[in-house]
Amino acid sequence: MIVYHGSNKIVKNPDISFSKPFLDFGKGFYVTDFQKQAEKWASRKAMRYGGEGFVNSFEMQDDLSAYKVLKFENEDENWLEFVCECRRGSENYKNYDIIAGKVANDDVFKTVNMYFQGFWDKQRALEELRYSKAN
Repeated sequence: MIVYHGSNKIVKNPDISFSKPFLDFGKGFYVTDFQKQAEKWASRKAMRYGGEGFVNSFEMQDDLSAYKVLKFENEDENWLEFVCECRRGSENYKNYDIIAGKVANDDVFKTVNMYFQGFWDKQRALEELRYSKAN
């Protein structure tokens, strides 16, 4: 499978040292199988940090049985709690080699943030997430 990483740098080998903490799935190297999504991230990174946008591609093996994988099929209660824990600084993401699932786009980020800051209860956030499209 080909996966993509949008950046303002050419990345030859995945490296988490450049990752910021408090991201949806913790500090890590984020990739997508949607090239257009990586193109958007590359443009954002170039605008934010300068330079040119690059879409880096990597061949990812299909058989992941040798890795500890956490996969979120939907933006459900488990996804919401995991994302909020990571945003609080929990290092629970370190229990896994690969975390797969959707990350919050701007709309989903607002919903998660309302729950994260205590303005909405879990039920309200989950209802809103049903109508939002994550990435």
